[in-house]
Amino acid sequence: MAIKKYNPITPSLRFKVSVDYTEITTNKPEKSLVAPLHKSGGRNSKGRMTMRYRGGGHKRKYRIIDFKRNKFNMPGTVQTIEYDPNRTAFIALLQYEDGEKSYILAPEGLKVGDKVISGDNVSPDLGNTLPLKNIPLGSYIHNIELNPGRGGVMVRSAGSSAQLTAKDGKYVIVKLPSGETRMVLATCVATVGTVSNGDHSLEVLGKAGRKRWLGRRPRNRGVVMNPVDHPMGGGEGRASGGHPRSRTGMFAKGMKTRNRHKTSSKLIISKKKKGK
Repeated sequence: MAIKKYNPITPSLRFKVSVDYTEITTNKPEKSLVAPLHKSGGRNSKGRMTMRYRGGGHKRKYRIIDFKRNKFNMPGTVQTIEYDPNRTAFIALLQYEDGEKSYILAPEGLKVGDKVISGDNVSPDLGNTLPLKNIPLGSYIHNIELNPGRGGVMVRSAGSSAQLTAKDGKYVIVKLPSGETRMVLATCVATVGTVSNGDHSLEVLGKAGRKRWLGRRPRNRGVVMNPVDHPMGGGEGRASGGHPRSRTGMFAKGMKTRNRHKTSSKLIISKKKKGK
């Protein structure tokens, strides 16, 4: 995977940086695995805007992803590597020996023709899914379950991976991309490897229009609003606006928002790294 820069033949291409999509093998999704995707434009059921800065964007169809990987002991062959407009990672189309097809998150390095499998005692190879208790220490994993059978909910974005660092009874200890170290039930499953499209973070949109194609409208800073519109608004000239806070008055940049009585807090060994 590499990134692609452009000659500045137009103003928008001068700063544009995109991913080189050489890994993508087709531009047509599997028809049986797509579903309609309706946009709200930030409006609720009464038609009132409840979420600002959303609207427009290109039409999309949702790709049904198999996050559970519960077709055990049935090898699947990778048919295509595809782009998914609904997520940052690439997806892979599998065809199992019984003819069934499904989409999975494509790990980095997975190619057309490779075989992957899920099960309790399968080898911990790239793209295989197995219980955390059977994955070797030090392995990089993604699509991690928190409740057995529920499906992977952690580490699913482009280029991300967690590391299995220790095993302790019915729990294993996993270091997450945020730097947080936490315990996860050893019977939960995870997929071996790093999520594909690791260069996604290096992309530069290059122009405002590409942001609109993604369904994002222009965003106003609170300090340029009036006092009636935002707690940080008002003042003469370019006032700082005071301590950063949200439109509802909740402090940002430092205030802890996690519920201190959350039941999963006892499973967290060390918290995530603080931002600079």
